[in-house]
Amino acid sequence: MDHSAPRRARVRAPELIGKGGWLNTGGQQYTLADLRGRIVILDFWTFCCINCLHVLDELRELEEKHRDTVVVIGVHSPKFVHEAEHQAVVDAVERYGVEHPVLDDPELATWKQYAVRAWPTLVVIDPEGYVVAQHAGEGHVHAIERLVAELETEHAVKGTLRRGDGPYVAPEPEPTVLRFPGKAVPLPGGNFLVSDTTRHQLVEFAEDGESVLRRIGSGARGFADGSADEAAFNEPQGLALLDDGSVVVADTVNHALRQLDLTTGEVTTLAGTGRQWWQGSPTSGPAREVDLSSPWDVAWWQGRVWIAMAGVHQLWAYDPTGGTSQAFGSGGGTVAVSAGTTNEGLVDGPGDEAWFAQPSGLAATPERLWLADSETSALRWVEPDGSVHTAVGTGLFDFGHRDGAAEQALLQHPLGVTALPDGSVAVSDTYNHALRRYDPTTGEVTTLATDLREPSDAVLAGADIVVVESARHRLTRLRLPEEAVKVPDVAHRTQREATEVTAGRLRLDVIFQAPAGQKLDTRYGPSTRLLVSSTPPELLRSGEGAGTDLSRALELDPAVEEGVLHVSAMAASCDDDPANEYPACHVHQQDWGVPVRLTEAGTDRLPLVLAGMDT
Repeated sequence: MDHSAPRRARVRAPELIGKGGWLNTGGQQYTLADLRGRIVILDFWTFCCINCLHVLDELRELEEKHRDTVVVIGVHSPKFVHEAEHQAVVDAVERYGVEHPVLDDPELATWKQYAVRAWPTLVVIDPEGYVVAQHAGEGHVHAIERLVAELETEHAVKGTLRRGDGPYVAPEPEPTVLRFPGKAVPLPGGNFLVSDTTRHQLVEFAEDGESVLRRIGSGARGFADGSADEAAFNEPQGLALLDDGSVVVADTVNHALRQLDLTTGEVTTLAGTGRQWWQGSPTSGPAREVDLSSPWDVAWWQGRVWIAMAGVHQLWAYDPTGGTSQAFGSGGGTVAVSAGTTNEGLVDGPGDEAWFAQPSGLAATPERLWLADSETSALRWVEPDGSVHTAVGTGLFDFGHRDGAAEQALLQHPLGVTALPDGSVAVSDTYNHALRRYDPTTGEVTTLATDLREPSDAVLAGADIVVVESARHRLTRLRLPEEAVKVPDVAHRTQREATEVTAGRLRLDVIFQAPAGQKLDTRYGPSTRLLVSSTPPELLRSGEGAGTDLSRALELDPAVEEGVLHVSAMAASCDDDPANEYPACHVHQQDWGVPVRLTEAGTDRLPLVLAGMDT
């Protein structure tokens, strides 16, 4: 490549500003001028977003490989009210092992300066302080690494590249027994098994919930089977006790299901390859040969292990026998999608038509499979016939703390659900720091307990309920009260501003440019896909549905003053090298929920960037 060739018109990168200040810098505050000479990658993220968590994991290898030239800066841009709390951001940075500086931007000031429209978005700034690339969604790190190599060569020649240590300063570790635990399961005999998520272990406690009996896992981030000391997990979450006395573990960042033999402490892999599922990957087959995507919780129901597949907004199921008479864990298991389309949102109906948004908690009863659908702040359930229903929740952008009739009640990003003996359901209402209860008989939602810190799960222990207080790093035992605690009603909408658009015709353009050295993959038909819908459905007079063209004419109903456009785009590209018989191919995908307000002065074109280079 001729590195002297001029790039297209460059844009000076706006300054980094955030009311919450900087984390992971030892207290030092930074400006872009302080980072001049380095390649800066801005990661606009929010800690509720599973796609953002995927990008954190994608960036780890790039950060390590280019540590002396690249500075990754996380710009935390909250969706939920809780995510605007500074301590919550501090907790999230540790919880997810973020090893680069983070700017806490609770008012979305930097988000607006960079015209970001979606979580996550990555922006590349060259050593001279100019924006040279912007990518929305996940799966773009391979393209960014290629650009980084080009920028290293170009600016080394120009003398504008500065090598050396970055600004990251690791925080001091805290000596707690658990560190951001995720889920728990009661064991025969009264003990508890807890996923010690940030420490990549499982911990068995005695009946008191405080005395540690043993730890399973080396404590190092990894993917290895073996004995309790040798096995390795990667941010494990959900746990389910099986009929044979073993426990299934949702090994979230390894994209796998693991099995723990409680007698021996031996850990084996049941399902998953360690690779993340992408559009076009198989959706069923032998369990050890099919990719999964961030399994967050598991539950034993109707003879299968149901999986809250947060990474692709679906429910999957693991069949231990694979349709044979083999024993559990014998190697004959299969996995398959059970419900969900991979589109993110709240749509009820037959399982193959339903939409979810990061299902993160499961609880089984003989009649129903309950689930906490975190990004829609919803409590939902699945019937034995596979149909999906919603008890509480209205969509991606409405949340809060409100008791009362289920159709009016509000939750805020719940991560756990627990079936109670009377047929009601306890919800770990994570971002409200509360334990809530839904009674399907009366259709009422009440509050059982408050002043919990990010509760992520709860399990029954006799007349008590034991709550996983994730951000207090402990199990908390509560007596289930007869009456709910009364708290003031609070309702919220996301801080994200609506885009003003004109009523009538609106041109939607999803902008995709194959990364340098790649081309669109058209070997097996169209390489792009676009799906459009709206909330409420009446907002779109025409233009909804699926197609292969990334541009589309929409018609909006002037009678609907505001709503949300749901846009899902996918493009496939492959290495453009005729000499390479087996080119590497990549899938680029992103979902947008774009709040819109119809005004006379609004724009008649809505551009969304799926991926771009050399802007």
